[in-house]
Amino acid sequence: MDINQVKTDAEAHMKATVEDARRKFLHIRTGRASVNLLDTIVVDYYGSPTPLSQVAAISAPEPSLLTVQPWDPSVIKAIEKAIQTSDLNLNPSNDGKMVRIPIPQLTEERRKQLVRVVHDITEEHRTAIRNIRRDANDRLKGMLKDKAISEDDERKALDEVQKLTDGYISKLNDLARQRETEVMTV
Repeated sequence: MDINQVKTDAEAHMKATVEDARRKFLHIRTGRASVNLLDTIVVDYYGSPTPLSQVAAISAPEPSLLTVQPWDPSVIKAIEKAIQTSDLNLNPSNDGKMVRIPIPQLTEERRKQLVRVVHDITEEHRTAIRNIRRDANDRLKGMLKDKAISEDDERKALDEVQKLTDGYISKLNDLARQRETEVMTV
């Protein structure tokens, strides 16, 4: 293993961590309807837990409404039940063919709770990025100990790993600020 491999691995893991945070931010409700809001819903489809997106088409025809059109109309009650029992606090209704989910305006208190969730996700992912940095630094120090690299190379590589870490934490903070703004916008 060489220095470039350590840096490449660290960068790939950091990039994946930021992408995971981006996906988790999409599940946080804002004042607008978003099809990503229902990504975590799992429906009991003939006895087997199945993601909602695999049993129905989800769309947002209006800023305050989501519609769920199941491929199989017999599963409409299961879809409705799965949405009601989720932690999204949504109240779906169905007309026999489609489930309509009105997205109510968020209260100020709920917005603040969601901002705290954004902060928690951000901190969790910052910690993950720092752990990736620590692992890369440990590998570099091990390479120095095994005399595979010189002290100067190790110092330079440690600085580069730190720059990577700073860059990805900055990207993560930007994503969090953006999502926070979306949540707090009425």
